[in-house]
Amino acid sequence: MKVLSPPPRLLMGPGPINCYPRVLAAMSTQLVGQYDPVMTGYMNEVMALYRQVFNTQNEHTVLIDGTSRAGIEAVLVSCIEPDDKVLVPIFGRFGYLLAEIAERAGADVQTIEVPWGEVFDPQQIEDAIKRVKPKVLAMVQGDTSTTMLQPLDEIGEICRRLDVLFYCDATASIGGNPLLTDEWQLDAVSVGLQKCLGGPSGSAPITLSPRYVDRVMKRHHIEAGIRDPHHQQARGSKIRSNYFDIPMILDYWGKERLNHHTEAATMLYCARECAINLLDEGPHRVIARHQTAGAAMLAGIQAMSLKPFGNIEHKMSNVVGVVIPDNVNGEAIRQELLLNFNIEIGTSFGPLKGKIWRIGTMGYNARQDTVLHTLQSLETVLRRAGFNLAEAGAGVDAAMHIYGGGE
Repeated sequence: MKVLSPPPRLLMGPGPINCYPRVLAAMSTQLVGQYDPVMTGYMNEVMALYRQVFNTQNEHTVLIDGTSRAGIEAVLVSCIEPDDKVLVPIFGRFGYLLAEIAERAGADVQTIEVPWGEVFDPQQIEDAIKRVKPKVLAMVQGDTSTTMLQPLDEIGEICRRLDVLFYCDATASIGGNPLLTDEWQLDAVSVGLQKCLGGPSGSAPITLSPRYVDRVMKRHHIEAGIRDPHHQQARGSKIRSNYFDIPMILDYWGKERLNHHTEAATMLYCARECAINLLDEGPHRVIARHQTAGAAMLAGIQAMSLKPFGNIEHKMSNVVGVVIPDNVNGEAIRQELLLNFNIEIGTSFGPLKGKIWRIGTMGYNARQDTVLHTLQSLETVLRRAGFNLAEAGAGVDAAMHIYGGGE
């Protein structure tokens, strides 16, 4: 076998993206033992860092070892008991994922839907909560399958007023779009690193409100092999997953450091560096950089006579959907971009499979040079495929204008 040497791809799809160089460097750091005071010190630093990333005071802000889906599963499996009602508003592929995970946890799942390319009005959510009376409202903030960003600022108040736990998957949106956990009264949020945070998939930061933790600690269980005389058995039903048992994970991250699993140290280093990178640049500056890159990509797409998908008033700042023209072979365009220009863009899922391209501007790739290079390359590939462009160079010119480079 040869030494790993992947091609120098520019990942301009919906994620994953190219990592920040400092994140890659952190991942090459040597390991220490999981109970070494240096390691537990890093764990404490990670908790403090991600409180700032999530805009929260939540004590229980930790990492779940696994991809972003591991974070979703941990939050839902730990708070759902059989036959609990869970309401999932669906506006894209990942709403269906939340519904499936809740269903596998034994929930009575109720869904409401809007057409892909739209988002929910808060009144639709409130009306559904009053009708269903769920224990949990589970929804996505930014769904990359449709590129839409669901407004959350009014929904938390609705959930508190109606005594519903509010869980949000913000994997695709955090870092590139505002997320105000405490101000918006979110009870649980889970994310991944592979989008705007600029790392690889493999670690899932989560933050949990005291309200959420109080609920799940009623199911607190300690394994027989590590139980001491002062420990008490669970008062509620045992959480069905051992690995994703949040009370046990909180014991591991807490003062007792009760053994649960061996921490994925390299991914902890990685998650730590992703947070430091964001905070060093400044969260508002990072969001502004994503907004500028996203606006430049959108302007370039529109200037090339391509149509953006969905209600762009609610578009995520870090990814744009592009309707594939009728006279263009969308997969052939993607393949030529990948193989001849080393640029990856995405298609979508379900009803949008083969209907749109998804072009991301995330994390390390939310830069002027990557936006311009992608637009110029896409224009070249479309021209060679016979697509009638409005004007040569129009896409790059429009993006340059957003970046302050004149007409």
